[in-house]
Amino acid sequence: MKILITGGNGQLGQELQHLLTERNIAYSAADVQELDITNQEQVEEYFSKNNPDVVYHCAAYTAVDKAEGEGKELDQKVNAVGTEIIAKACAKHDALLVYISTDYVFDGTRTSGEYLPDDPKGPRNEYGRTKLLGEQAVQKYCTKYYLVRTAWVYGQWGHNFVYTMLNLAKTHDKLTVVSDQVGRPTWTRTLAEFITYLVDNQVAYGVYQCSNDGKCSWYDFAKEILKDKNVEVLPVSSDQYPTAAFRPHYSVMHLAKETGFEFPQWQDALHQFMQQIDKK
Repeated sequence: MKILITGGNGQLGQELQHLLTERNIAYSAADVQELDITNQEQVEEYFSKNNPDVVYHCAAYTAVDKAEGEGKELDQKVNAVGTEIIAKACAKHDALLVYISTDYVFDGTRTSGEYLPDDPKGPRNEYGRTKLLGEQAVQKYCTKYYLVRTAWVYGQWGHNFVYTMLNLAKTHDKLTVVSDQVGRPTWTRTLAEFITYLVDNQVAYGVYQCSNDGKCSWYDFAKEILKDKNVEVLPVSSDQYPTAAFRPHYSVMHLAKETGFEFPQWQDALHQFMQQIDKK
Protein backbone atom coordinates (compact mmCIF):
# COMPACT_ATOMS: atom_id res chain seq x y z
CA MET A 1 0.00 0.00 0.00
CA LYS A 2 1.47 3.32 -1.09
CA ILE A 3 0.89 6.11 1.43
CA LEU A 4 1.17 9.85 0.78
CA ILE A 5 1.16 12.48 3.52
CA THR A 6 0.51 16.03 2.36
CA GLY A 7 1.69 18.81 4.66
CA GLY A 8 4.49 16.56 5.82
CA ASN A 9 6.29 19.30 7.75
CA GLY A 10 3.23 20.35 9.73
CA GLN A 11 2.29 19.45 13.28
CA LEU A 12 0.15 16.43 12.35
CA GLY A 13 2.20 15.49 9.28
CA GLN A 14 5.33 15.04 11.37
CA GLU A 15 3.46 13.11 14.07
CA LEU A 16 2.05 10.79 11.42
CA GLN A 17 5.48 10.24 9.91
CA HIS A 18 6.85 9.40 13.36
CA LEU A 19 4.03 6.90 13.99
CA LEU A 20 4.40 5.14 10.62
CA THR A 21 8.18 4.96 11.03
CA GLU A 22 7.67 3.37 14.46
CA ARG A 23 5.49 0.74 12.81
CA ASN A 24 7.96 0.17 9.95
CA ILE A 25 5.36 1.26 7.40
CA ALA A 26 6.66 2.89 4.23
CA TYR A 27 5.26 6.25 3.15
CA SER A 28 6.02 9.39 1.18
CA ALA A 29 5.68 12.77 2.86
CA ALA A 30 5.45 15.91 0.76
CA ASP A 31 5.31 19.53 1.85
CA VAL A 32 4.77 22.54 -0.39
CA GLN A 33 8.31 22.34 -1.77
CA GLU A 34 7.70 18.83 -3.11
CA LEU A 35 3.97 19.10 -3.80
CA ASP A 36 2.03 22.33 -4.11
CA ILE A 37 -1.54 21.15 -3.59
CA THR A 38 -2.87 24.34 -5.19
CA ASN A 39 -1.14 23.51 -8.49
CA GLN A 40 -3.41 21.11 -10.38
CA GLU A 41 -0.80 20.13 -12.98
CA GLN A 42 1.79 19.40 -10.33
CA VAL A 43 -0.67 17.31 -8.31
CA GLU A 44 -1.72 15.32 -11.39
CA GLU A 45 1.90 14.71 -12.32
CA TYR A 46 2.71 13.56 -8.77
CA PHE A 47 -0.27 11.17 -8.62
CA SER A 48 0.44 9.74 -12.07
CA LYS A 49 4.04 9.10 -11.16
CA ASN A 50 3.55 7.76 -7.61
CA ASN A 51 0.03 6.24 -7.68
CA PRO A 52 -0.74 6.55 -3.94
CA ASP A 53 -3.32 4.18 -2.49
CA VAL A 54 -3.96 6.26 0.64
CA VAL A 55 -3.60 10.03 1.00
CA TYR A 56 -3.46 11.56 4.47
CA HIS A 57 -4.31 15.16 3.58
CA CYS A 58 -2.70 17.07 6.45
CA ALA A 59 -1.75 20.17 4.43
CA ALA A 60 -3.76 23.20 5.53
CA TYR A 61 -3.66 26.92 6.15
CA THR A 62 -4.15 27.24 9.92
CA ALA A 63 -3.42 30.91 10.75
CA VAL A 64 -6.98 31.49 11.94
CA ASP A 65 -6.70 35.21 12.71
CA LYS A 66 -4.64 36.06 9.62
CA ALA A 67 -7.31 34.35 7.51
CA GLU A 68 -9.65 37.22 8.39
CA GLY A 69 -7.36 39.72 6.65
CA GLU A 70 -3.95 39.43 5.01
CA GLY A 71 -4.14 35.64 4.77
CA LYS A 72 -7.70 35.40 3.42
CA GLU A 73 -6.66 34.68 -0.16
CA LEU A 74 -4.10 32.04 0.82
CA ASP A 75 -6.57 30.45 3.24
CA GLN A 76 -9.07 30.07 0.39
CA LYS A 77 -6.41 28.82 -2.00
CA VAL A 78 -5.01 26.12 0.31
CA ASN A 79 -8.03 24.91 2.28
CA ALA A 80 -10.71 25.13 -0.41
CA VAL A 81 -9.04 25.07 -3.84
CA GLY A 82 -6.13 22.84 -2.79
CA THR A 83 -8.39 20.31 -1.12
CA GLU A 84 -10.64 20.18 -4.18
CA ILE A 85 -7.60 19.48 -6.37
CA ILE A 86 -6.46 16.68 -4.03
CA ALA A 87 -10.00 15.24 -3.87
CA LYS A 88 -10.29 15.15 -7.66
CA ALA A 89 -6.88 13.49 -7.98
CA CYS A 90 -7.81 10.85 -5.38
CA ALA A 91 -11.06 10.13 -7.22
CA LYS A 92 -9.30 9.87 -10.58
CA HIS A 93 -6.57 7.53 -9.26
CA ASP A 94 -8.88 5.53 -6.95
CA ALA A 95 -6.98 6.56 -3.82
CA LEU A 96 -8.51 6.63 -0.33
CA LEU A 97 -8.54 10.21 0.99
CA VAL A 98 -8.24 11.06 4.69
CA TYR A 99 -9.14 14.74 5.14
CA ILE A 100 -8.56 16.59 8.41
CA SER A 101 -11.16 19.22 9.25
CA THR A 102 -12.12 21.30 12.28
CA ASP A 103 -14.73 22.04 14.93
CA TYR A 104 -14.89 25.55 13.45
CA VAL A 105 -17.31 24.27 10.78
CA PHE A 106 -19.96 24.49 13.53
CA ASP A 107 -21.22 27.81 14.89
CA GLY A 108 -20.01 27.13 18.45
CA THR A 109 -23.05 28.78 20.06
CA ARG A 110 -24.28 25.84 22.12
CA THR A 111 -23.80 25.66 25.88
CA SER A 112 -24.05 21.89 26.39
CA GLY A 113 -24.23 18.53 24.65
CA GLU A 114 -22.07 17.40 21.75
CA TYR A 115 -21.94 18.35 18.09
CA LEU A 116 -22.78 15.26 16.04
CA PRO A 117 -21.09 14.76 12.64
CA ASP A 118 -24.28 15.55 10.69
CA ASP A 119 -25.40 18.53 12.78
CA PRO A 120 -26.02 21.78 10.85
CA LYS A 121 -22.88 23.69 9.91
CA GLY A 122 -22.44 27.40 10.45
CA PRO A 123 -18.80 28.52 10.44
CA ARG A 124 -18.35 32.00 11.87
CA ASN A 125 -14.81 32.68 10.72
CA GLU A 126 -12.92 32.42 7.43
CA TYR A 127 -10.87 29.39 8.48
CA GLY A 128 -14.03 27.44 9.33
CA ARG A 129 -15.64 28.54 6.07
CA THR A 130 -12.77 27.29 3.90
CA LYS A 131 -12.41 24.03 5.81
CA LEU A 132 -16.12 23.41 5.26
CA LEU A 133 -15.62 24.06 1.54
CA GLY A 134 -12.86 21.44 1.71
CA GLU A 135 -15.26 19.00 3.35
CA GLN A 136 -17.82 19.61 0.61
CA ALA A 137 -15.24 19.02 -2.12
CA VAL A 138 -14.20 15.71 -0.55
CA GLN A 139 -17.81 14.56 -0.32
CA LYS A 140 -18.60 15.74 -3.86
CA TYR A 141 -15.71 14.07 -5.68
CA CYS A 142 -14.71 11.08 -3.54
CA THR A 143 -16.48 7.87 -2.63
CA LYS A 144 -13.53 6.50 -0.65
CA TYR A 145 -12.87 8.98 2.14
CA TYR A 146 -12.57 9.55 5.86
CA LEU A 147 -13.42 13.09 6.83
CA VAL A 148 -12.10 13.64 10.35
CA ARG A 149 -12.84 16.77 12.39
CA THR A 150 -10.62 17.69 15.30
CA ALA A 151 -9.97 20.62 17.65
CA TRP A 152 -7.46 22.28 19.99
CA VAL A 153 -4.55 20.37 18.47
CA TYR A 154 -1.13 20.21 20.13
CA GLY A 155 1.92 18.02 19.66
CA GLN A 156 5.68 17.73 19.69
CA TRP A 157 6.19 19.50 16.36
CA GLY A 158 5.05 23.04 15.63
CA HIS A 159 3.53 25.91 17.59
CA ASN A 160 0.63 25.18 19.92
CA PHE A 161 -1.08 26.18 23.15
CA VAL A 162 0.91 23.83 25.37
CA TYR A 163 4.26 25.21 24.23
CA THR A 164 2.93 28.77 24.52
CA MET A 165 1.89 28.23 28.15
CA LEU A 166 5.16 26.54 29.08
CA ASN A 167 7.19 29.34 27.51
CA LEU A 168 5.12 32.09 29.17
CA ALA A 169 5.54 30.38 32.54
CA LYS A 170 9.30 30.85 32.23
CA THR A 171 8.98 34.63 32.25
CA HIS A 172 5.73 35.29 34.17
CA ASP A 173 4.58 34.50 37.69
CA LYS A 174 0.94 35.14 36.78
CA LEU A 175 -1.02 34.29 33.61
CA THR A 176 -4.60 35.00 32.57
CA VAL A 177 -6.43 32.54 30.32
CA VAL A 178 -9.96 32.60 28.93
CA SER A 179 -12.41 30.43 30.83
CA ASP A 180 -15.56 30.87 28.72
CA GLN A 181 -14.47 28.81 25.70
CA VAL A 182 -15.07 25.08 26.19
CA GLY A 183 -13.91 22.23 23.98
CA ARG A 184 -11.76 19.12 23.75
CA PRO A 185 -7.95 19.19 23.42
CA THR A 186 -6.37 16.81 20.92
CA TRP A 187 -2.88 15.35 21.13
CA THR A 188 -1.52 14.80 17.62
CA ARG A 189 -0.50 11.28 18.64
CA THR A 190 -4.14 10.41 19.36
CA LEU A 191 -5.23 11.95 16.05
CA ALA A 192 -2.53 10.10 14.09
CA GLU A 193 -3.44 6.82 15.78
CA PHE A 194 -7.14 7.37 15.04
CA ILE A 195 -6.81 8.13 11.35
CA THR A 196 -4.47 5.17 10.78
CA TYR A 197 -6.92 3.02 12.77
CA LEU A 198 -9.72 3.95 10.36
CA VAL A 199 -7.58 2.96 7.37
CA ASP A 200 -6.07 -0.20 8.87
CA ASN A 201 -9.41 -1.52 10.11
CA GLN A 202 -11.32 -0.58 6.96
CA VAL A 203 -13.94 1.27 8.98
CA ALA A 204 -16.96 2.39 6.95
CA TYR A 205 -16.21 5.51 4.89
CA GLY A 206 -17.71 8.78 6.10
CA VAL A 207 -17.44 11.62 8.62
CA TYR A 208 -15.82 11.12 12.03
CA GLN A 209 -14.68 13.33 14.91
CA CYS A 210 -11.56 12.88 16.99
CA SER A 211 -10.24 14.58 20.10
CA ASN A 212 -9.22 13.37 23.51
CA ASP A 213 -12.11 12.47 25.79
CA GLY A 214 -13.61 14.81 28.37
CA LYS A 215 -13.97 18.57 28.02
CA CYS A 216 -12.43 21.69 29.51
CA SER A 217 -11.97 25.41 29.08
CA TRP A 218 -8.69 26.95 27.91
CA TYR A 219 -8.25 28.02 31.54
CA ASP A 220 -8.69 24.41 32.75
CA PHE A 221 -6.26 23.26 30.07
CA ALA A 222 -3.66 25.84 31.11
CA LYS A 223 -4.05 24.92 34.80
CA GLU A 224 -3.34 21.29 33.98
CA ILE A 225 -0.34 22.16 31.79
CA LEU A 226 1.19 24.34 34.49
CA LYS A 227 0.15 22.46 37.62
CA ASP A 228 3.79 21.64 38.46
CA LYS A 229 5.10 25.11 37.59
CA ASN A 230 5.52 28.07 39.92
CA VAL A 231 2.97 30.28 38.18
CA GLU A 232 -0.53 31.47 39.07
CA VAL A 233 -3.20 30.96 36.39
CA LEU A 234 -6.26 33.21 36.56
CA PRO A 235 -9.53 32.93 34.58
CA VAL A 236 -10.75 35.80 32.38
CA SER A 237 -13.53 36.25 29.83
CA SER A 238 -13.00 36.27 26.06
CA ASP A 239 -13.88 39.96 26.07
CA GLN A 240 -10.46 40.66 27.55
CA TYR A 241 -8.71 38.89 24.66
CA PRO A 242 -10.38 40.10 21.45
CA THR A 243 -9.25 38.27 18.32
CA ALA A 244 -9.71 38.95 14.61
CA ALA A 245 -11.47 35.60 14.13
CA PHE A 246 -14.52 34.50 16.09
CA ARG A 247 -13.71 31.72 18.56
CA PRO A 248 -16.49 29.24 19.48
CA HIS A 249 -17.65 29.47 23.09
CA TYR A 250 -18.61 25.80 23.02
CA SER A 251 -17.32 23.26 20.52
CA VAL A 252 -17.46 19.85 22.18
CA MET A 253 -17.78 17.29 19.38
CA HIS A 254 -19.13 13.76 19.59
CA LEU A 255 -16.27 11.24 19.46
CA ALA A 256 -16.36 8.27 17.10
CA LYS A 257 -16.42 5.59 19.80
CA GLU A 258 -18.62 3.36 17.63
CA THR A 259 -15.46 2.56 15.64
CA GLY A 260 -13.97 0.66 18.59
CA PHE A 261 -11.11 3.14 18.97
CA GLU A 262 -10.35 4.13 22.56
CA PHE A 263 -9.94 7.88 23.04
CA PRO A 264 -7.66 8.70 26.01
CA GLN A 265 -8.88 11.29 28.48
CA TRP A 266 -7.40 14.70 27.70
CA GLN A 267 -5.57 14.86 31.03
CA ASP A 268 -3.93 11.45 30.40
CA ALA A 269 -2.93 12.41 26.86
CA LEU A 270 -1.46 15.70 28.09
CA HIS A 271 0.48 13.89 30.83
CA GLN A 272 1.99 11.49 28.29
CA PHE A 273 2.91 14.37 26.02
CA MET A 274 4.53 16.30 28.86
CA GLN A 275 6.60 13.24 29.77
CA GLN A 276 7.64 12.93 26.14
CA ILE A 277 8.86 16.51 25.81
CA ASP A 278 10.59 16.38 29.22
CA LYS A 279 12.86 13.68 27.76
CA LYS A 280 13.92 15.89 24.86
